[in-house]
Amino acid sequence: MKEPVLIIMAAGMGSRYGGLKQTDPVGPSGELILDFSLYDAFRAGFKKTVFVIKKEMEEDFRSLIGKGAGRFIDAEYAFQELSDLPEGYFVPEGRVKPWGTCQAVLAARHLVDGPFAVINADDFYGPGAFRKMYGFLASAEDDEKLNCCIIGYRLENTLTENGHVARGVCEVSEGGFLVGIEERTKVARRGGKIMFTEDEGESWTEIRGDSAVSMNFFGFSQGVMAKLTEMFPSYLDQILKENPISGEYFLPLAASRMIGENAASFKVFMSHDKWYGVTYMEDKESVVAAIKAMKDKGVYPEKLWR
Repeated sequence: MKEPVLIIMAAGMGSRYGGLKQTDPVGPSGELILDFSLYDAFRAGFKKTVFVIKKEMEEDFRSLIGKGAGRFIDAEYAFQELSDLPEGYFVPEGRVKPWGTCQAVLAARHLVDGPFAVINADDFYGPGAFRKMYGFLASAEDDEKLNCCIIGYRLENTLTENGHVARGVCEVSEGGFLVGIEERTKVARRGGKIMFTEDEGESWTEIRGDSAVSMNFFGFSQGVMAKLTEMFPSYLDQILKENPISGEYFLPLAASRMIGENAASFKVFMSHDKWYGVTYMEDKESVVAAIKAMKDKGVYPEKLWR
């Protein structure tokens, strides 16, 4: 078996934060959320990461990673380029936005030749999630189907108190496999309940707090990279027809399609860790407090990379 690789999607960090040098630390020793994901991944067994970034972020990223995790884990870099399209396709006039999370993963296709996991750079997933992911990928082999998994989180553990969020709600079979993912673009706490709206707030529907949701933590067997490449043109055709300026090729859509085509199975591993992220500026205070509490309890050492 080839060693699992961790792909970290970070191309959006520069645009959201104005450059890596301006990224706000959340740890008492100046750590970013990304530092904790790297530490958890390393402890779980991952030996190689591929960062998918913008080319203009490379110098900052190499400096950031080289001072810490890069001394312990092999770090490589891939670049998400707007023009990285299948043969015969071209960027439409006026398009400046990349083509989504599947294209981000495909940016790493020349650096990954075995099973791989995918995460967002700016989400905190918890150490248990990485242990489950590495354990699955370490023996993930393709048979009649592509052998994949997803880390599911309880919806109630992924919300912010400062507004609404978008979440992919997972339908899970009795056997613990993913049936499909339905995107809910606006989910929030309202009057002691968790609710979502799809009509800009004109109506709200309650949703269970223990519903499994995707936070873009996927595990894929080796053959998935070729499958994502194969499916890209059909998604591009749809995007170019319906929404050429901002349409995207998303991982949850690809996963649902592979399941629908009976081409892949996705084992769902539920995490009871609390997810943390800075969706709104007001979220930072609670994330800082949570990280400090975990350090005080010994979940993380005072300094991650000694």
